[in-house]
Amino acid sequence: MKEVNKDIIRELRINERITAKEIRLVGEKGEQLGIMPLSQAQETARRQGIDLVEVAPTAVPPVCRLLDYGKYKYEQAKKEHEARRSQKTALLREIRLRPKIGQHDFDAKAKTARKLLEGGDKVRVTLMFRGREITHPELGWKLLQRMAETLKDIAYIERQPLMEGRRMNIILAQTLPAAKARQAVNPGASPETKPESKPEIIPEIRQEIKPELKEAKNAKA
Repeated sequence: MKEVNKDIIRELRINERITAKEIRLVGEKGEQLGIMPLSQAQETARRQGIDLVEVAPTAVPPVCRLLDYGKYKYEQAKKEHEARRSQKTALLREIRLRPKIGQHDFDAKAKTARKLLEGGDKVRVTLMFRGREITHPELGWKLLQRMAETLKDIAYIERQPLMEGRRMNIILAQTLPAAKARQAVNPGASPETKPESKPEIIPEIRQEIKPELKEAKNAKA
């Protein structure tokens, strides 16, 4: 028989390991067989060639069931394994853009982001500035908005623009299934999105890049 990981399946008391003097017995098919002495239930299990398993030890009296315990553990382990396989952990993936990116390259990046989102991952869209490009962060924000707009049928902006040195980025996450269902019922409806706030973002970005502007002016002087 296949070995079962004891960390996955909780061990139950069976047969002679059960200590209660009186138990409530449930049959193999779930039928109620009533309250009886433990010895009588153990004899019933022996006659049927199966195990007596204590399934509810804290009940009064404890509840025991007639079943093939080895088969039960195997099936439970299989269910746990399938459940873990179905639980996919969302990864944070990244695509990078430049302020002067061409339409063809932009479409290719959008296609890549779409595949990642459809796979259940989150996508960080990073815009990289060079030289004096950083003096116009609003142009970078427009490009990030353009990407979010391109993918709005499948994603929303989970995190608003963040300026990190010479990089500006947003994080896109897949739209909730409930929003997709509502859109299917009403094709004209837009998926749920978190509110975007350009006026609140741009002043913060400008403040972050002031040291960069000073450095550029000093170098010019």
